Amino acid sequence: MRVVVALGGNALLKRGDRPDADLQRANVNLAVKSLAPLAERHELIITHGNGPQVGVLALESVNDSNLTRPYPLDTIGAETQGMIGYWMLQALQNALPGRQVLAMINQTLVSAVDPAFDDPTKFVGQVYTEEEAKKLAEEYGWTVKPDGEYWRRVVPSPLPQRVIETRLIRQLVRGGTVVICAGGGGIPVFRNDVGQLEGTEAVIDKDMTASILAETLEADAFLILTDVPRVMRNFGTPKQQEIEHTTPHELRAEEFPAGSMGPKVEAVAGFVERTGDMAAIGRLDQCTQILEGTAGTIVTPNATWPLASTL
Repeated sequence: MRVVVALGGNALLKRGDRPDADLQRANVNLAVKSLAPLAERHELIITHGNGPQVGVLALESVNDSNLTRPYPLDTIGAETQGMIGYWMLQALQNALPGRQVLAMINQTLVSAVDPAFDDPTKFVGQVYTEEEAKKLAEEYGWTVKPDGEYWRRVVPSPLPQRVIETRLIRQLVRGGTVVICAGGGGIPVFRNDVGQLEGTEAVIDKDMTASILAETLEADAFLILTDVPRVMRNFGTPKQQEIEHTTPHELRAEEFPAGSMGPKVEAVAGFVERTGDMAAIGRLDQCTQILEGTAGTIVTPNATWPLASTL
């Protein structure tokens, strides 16, 4: 099978952790232990989040007195792709001796007139108290919003249209390479008046990009791997219930938080609707069981998985 995996930000950094490199590399090594069995049996494409890392590098850039102006978000996105891609590349090479592994810098096409540029919603960087966040917002011109019990910086998150390097990724996968790509949703770019690509100040939702990438690569399965075992119906209420097997229509009938589970649900539902294939949300350390149909929230056109053809 051809499998696209989107790793949640928790795979690298837990909420509230200090963003030290050693800690993140240790978390990457743990993630790869779960992913290596998939790579041994299937064609594997891996994407990952970068919200905390973008926030750290953006803050460093703002505070660097040697710079005339801070680095733009598209450039910082490229930096995080290289950094996280390197960590994952090395961990996978060590876990899969003899297997070709490649980490790519990728651009993702967005619309220059996407309404998201007027309404920042994407959380980046570390968490703050309300007082700290509002002080930073005043100092640096940020937009900040509450994120659970904390506050964080928010930036525009336009909808992805296409990963620019999709054809190259397809060639590599067909050749047996494990590809790490479209990190953080890809570097946001648009086509200018003469058709050339330009970067823009935004961070793309990595699950939405992964959904589109999985479709264009004709993946058999699309997995969003995070720290929850399943999607919850009526989360946080006495009627809370795990959703095991479902359809896009049933999933869309539920209500999920816009800043957390909502985009993940939209990404998997959209993939299944467009392709008729399988998508799922579940825990990283259960990725093999998810593909086998015994863990996670599995989304298919008829709520049935696995199909006989995949066994």
